[in-house]
Amino acid sequence: MRTRKWWLALVGIVASFTLVAAACSDDGDGDDASDDTTDETTPSGDDVALSGMKGTTPLVDLSDEFKDRMLEIDPALVDFNYGPESYDAVIIMALAAEQAGTDGAEFANYINGITRDGEKCTDYAGCLELVQAGTDIDYDGASGPLEFSGNGEPTEASYGILEFGNTGCDGTKECIDNDKTTFVTATAPSEADVPQEDTNATREGDGEFVVGSLLPETGSLAFLGPPEFAGVNLAIQEINEAGGVLGKDARHIQGDSGDTENNVAPGTVDTLLSQNVDAIVGAASSSVSLSVIDKIINAGVVMFSPANTSKKFSTYDDNGLYFRDAPSDILQGQVLADTIIGDGHSNVYALVLNDDYGTGLLEDLTNGLEGGGATMVGDSVYDPKAADFSAEVEDAKGADPDAIVIIGFDETSRILTTMIEQGIGPQDLAVYGVDGNMGNALAENFEAGA
Repeated sequence: MRTRKWWLALVGIVASFTLVAAACSDDGDGDDASDDTTDETTPSGDDVALSGMKGTTPLVDLSDEFKDRMLEIDPALVDFNYGPESYDAVIIMALAAEQAGTDGAEFANYINGITRDGEKCTDYAGCLELVQAGTDIDYDGASGPLEFSGNGEPTEASYGILEFGNTGCDGTKECIDNDKTTFVTATAPSEADVPQEDTNATREGDGEFVVGSLLPETGSLAFLGPPEFAGVNLAIQEINEAGGVLGKDARHIQGDSGDTENNVAPGTVDTLLSQNVDAIVGAASSSVSLSVIDKIINAGVVMFSPANTSKKFSTYDDNGLYFRDAPSDILQGQVLADTIIGDGHSNVYALVLNDDYGTGLLEDLTNGLEGGGATMVGDSVYDPKAADFSAEVEDAKGADPDAIVIIGFDETSRILTTMIEQGIGPQDLAVYGVDGNMGNALAENFEAGA
């Protein structure tokens, strides 16, 4: 199914500059502190080791109102990465179930249509009213305009280009400098809009819409768990406040995806399926999703990831049951390449996590760099569980690049420590990250030596 490889086409990129959706409050003194003056709220020396590091992640300019709603669900949030996508995944599926009149597998056939070619609506209550009146809708959500193709993924996406500043979220540690963030909109070409192939799954519904989550409580992407769980829980809350799905309250059963090392996901999926979930939100990791996708779709259950970006999913034989509202990494590869080239760099080295996400994004980034006249001078594909990364960092230093990209997860903090020790950290050389590591959690891990 879904065999048309639209992702081989190049994307159009339109850049616009605005303020980022704040991942934390900017309580420090900012850049107006002079070079020779410090105070108790301005970090210096080792405290600004990550300052200037840039990276890309799927992100829209979140409103304060939406962030406040997320924080009401989880006041401890320090990042919002993939929270809007998790929220939208649940809202879209609930509306599709309403339109289909069932929580059985058939509602999958309505998911793509919820996001396009109808009357615009932006919240569950308003969209539900239209659906119940028999109106075709076009849901534009917290994560953007969506506009799903027939293969169940967005044809439009917004990326935030994030940068660590030299003042901290609380005046004592670094965080993403919101004032330096820009947004880039990536749009797939017309040939990306492939026809839909409906599912032939026959799983019956029972009238109660139940969502299971397969999201990271543990493992190398655990920093993404809090905003993703908050997004799911916020959506369930608002759905039920508006009357639920099919006249009943929707329900969320939370589950841990872990990562490919701790192998938690298969057991979680078994547990969720035994509890008759209608859909599973997750996983965050592309490799984890690939390890369980067949089990989920063979059960006739919808799988909807807020964060999978591997291009393998664009053509996966999924019987019309897999969806994602995170864009394919072919888009991120081009956005990141354009960012690096736009910053004046032309000789790039990559330190790359050894999994489907890492090696796939490396390929997309290399294509983007070479298409823009830059060169990938080398790469090291590493084991994220390695005791240290000295050899990989030495290879990067020896290649004499003018920029280094780290495509990884939470092990990125240890890689950065080694890079700084070898004199090629963000204070010495341009360093870039990606959606798997860019966020305030990276700074927290770095400061903690994790």
